[in-house]
Amino acid sequence: MSPIRSKKTSRQAPMRRSKARTPVLASTRRTEGITSSFKARKLEALERNFPDFKRVLQEEFQKSRFNTGAVIVDDFYLFPKEIQPDVLDYLHRLLRGTDLYLKVGTVRHRTTLQRSNGQTIGVDLNEDVEEISLDRTFEHVDSTREFLELMLDSMAQQVDLETAASFISSDGRLALALASGGVPRDYLNTLVEAVPVARSLAQQRVTPRTVYKGAGRLSYRNKLANLRDDVGDDAKAIELVFADLARFCLKEERKTGFLISQDEVQTHPDEHEIIQQLMDFKLVHIIEPDTSAASSRSGRFEAYTLDFSLFMEPRLRGIKHIEFWKTDEQRRREGVREAPHYSLERARGAATGDAQEASENVLEELEREVGVEEGADTLF
Repeated sequence: MSPIRSKKTSRQAPMRRSKARTPVLASTRRTEGITSSFKARKLEALERNFPDFKRVLQEEFQKSRFNTGAVIVDDFYLFPKEIQPDVLDYLHRLLRGTDLYLKVGTVRHRTTLQRSNGQTIGVDLNEDVEEISLDRTFEHVDSTREFLELMLDSMAQQVDLETAASFISSDGRLALALASGGVPRDYLNTLVEAVPVARSLAQQRVTPRTVYKGAGRLSYRNKLANLRDDVGDDAKAIELVFADLARFCLKEERKTGFLISQDEVQTHPDEHEIIQQLMDFKLVHIIEPDTSAASSRSGRFEAYTLDFSLFMEPRLRGIKHIEFWKTDEQRRREGVREAPHYSLERARGAATGDAQEASENVLEELEREVGVEEGADTLF
């Protein structure tokens, strides 16, 4: 009976679809044509009125009491990447030669500054614009920690506290820098969450345990949500690689960091770009951009650590923490050269695979399979 119904449906459906589709297709073509025409007219108007826009900006600014000013474009990476060079090119031309500066807030690996197709459109880094990184990294842990503590001390002084050390232990301050990934906003937010945890435990000062519990509340789930909101269609591949990377490090190798071969960076640029985007969204952090590997592994590598929210709260059992902020007698970072090598070929397979489980559940999966333990009130 089902084959007969299938045949009847197939006979009748073309008549109904043919009648319904024709106006839909025509309507779609008209809509696309109207949209295309509107875009062309808008671009033409922008270029035609460009000299007037520039003149009015300068004249009105000169009437003000300021010597210089800034046009600030935040969250620039939310523009489609294919039009980002055009937007930057227009704004740069508009403000060049005026007393106004262009400041663009964006995410590095979600931003395209320039496009060349016969002519160059956009801006050239270091020639037309300069990059200022607002976040610190773990490439220089001591300077990152010092910068964050100076920021916090200046805020503490506003409420009559001499330094943050009066309510955060030394290990707690280091844990705060590590848990935040060097990001000032996350540093402060983690502290805000850690203070009530310390109070609930009747502690006089914030310590590593309360920091990690505070960081756990700002968990990787929030970072995944930000990734989905900001990246859109590319998020699935990035999430799949993230989940595979977490399993590789914490379940298979039981270490908190990993190495990427620089040779593979050249042969797998798309997969390396995914790692860079995971870094932009603070799910992994760069430790060393250029290092060797132990165990007679040849070549040069990039070294990364997973975000601390993945393994410190709750604390996974039997995990070897790579203490990259420490150095040995030869001034090499402890444990970095011994980190496992994560293949970008494996990342390619993960990115094109099917999601077996939502990325939010990867930590729950690891907790079941690896186990958790109650940690002492120390860094590790």
